[in-house]
Amino acid sequence: MNNMLERLETIARRYEELNEILMDPSIANDIKKMTEASKEQSMLEQAFRLYEEYKRILTGIEEARELMNESDPEIKEMAHMEWEELSEQKPLIEAKIQLELIPKDPNDNKNVILEVRGAAGGDEGNIFAGDLYRMYVRYAESQGWKIEIMDAQESEAGGYSMISVMIKGEGVYSKLKFESGSHRVQRVPKTETQGRVHTSTATVVVMPEAEEVDVEINAGDLRIDTYRASGAGGQHINKTDSAVRITHIPTGVVAQSQDGRSQHDNKDKAMRALRAKIYEMKIREQEEALGSERKNKVGSGDRSEKIRTYNYPQNRVTDHRIGLTIQQLDRIMEGKLDDIVEGLIHEDQRLKLLGEA
Repeated sequence: MNNMLERLETIARRYEELNEILMDPSIANDIKKMTEASKEQSMLEQAFRLYEEYKRILTGIEEARELMNESDPEIKEMAHMEWEELSEQKPLIEAKIQLELIPKDPNDNKNVILEVRGAAGGDEGNIFAGDLYRMYVRYAESQGWKIEIMDAQESEAGGYSMISVMIKGEGVYSKLKFESGSHRVQRVPKTETQGRVHTSTATVVVMPEAEEVDVEINAGDLRIDTYRASGAGGQHINKTDSAVRITHIPTGVVAQSQDGRSQHDNKDKAMRALRAKIYEMKIREQEEALGSERKNKVGSGDRSEKIRTYNYPQNRVTDHRIGLTIQQLDRIMEGKLDDIVEGLIHEDQRLKLLGEA
């Protein structure tokens, strides 16, 4: 408890410092400094408000305890009622403070690049990749986020062998970061004549968008190739080499785009995707070096980790990491992902609290 109060006092001091910085008229001339200070204060605000409320409750409990020693029975009774009410509020606000003090993921407010690929199961895996992509599009729409296609390789049977999109909005990474991994589907494919249930998979990778300050890329380390964009079955044939593929030679990371309006647009999209991939690789290396970080999070985030099964015959979805089963697969595929997303966030918070303890 003393550790919690010390951390809150440090936050409160920093919050007040930032207040003074932002009230200084000279800061108006330094947009970068003003933006950074505003951003930091905004991140500390909830903890600061909770600390103010917590101090009010502690003071109230102490004052009520003193008044309970008064000789006037009416004052004693009112003080006791006040003491009881505030004593009930105290553990509730302590729980909120504990959650607020969990170390924040610095990427939580970032946009993401989401990549879905058909994996095992051939055509059916690609069709399922298309279904997952539509599920995420509907979820993004429900959150008021914007979607921009970076690259898409359509499958002749339907769906995608690969589709990569940028999702922009508030707190996108915080809600989608647990989607990385292998998604398994169990259903009767359209091509199945015997009515047998097949199992296929698609993989999902969610990467936070990286700024130039997050990842330093030397232009001399890049190989840029252009080629003609084309869709499945010869659709969207382009007569110019507008599609762009960028290879980062030191790491072997490749990113490409063919859905932009021009070669310049595709180069910009491919560069953003490349930066995100290298940034994700850097985060992964840091986590592995720390070791303990992985133990205090939901899943490993590896593309190969089996995270969820979508069973169509039984209208059931199971998230294997948190043991959550929902008998409403049809709703989930329509983008109603709130129950799953919230379940994963709560489990992540629980693990982090254990790690803090």
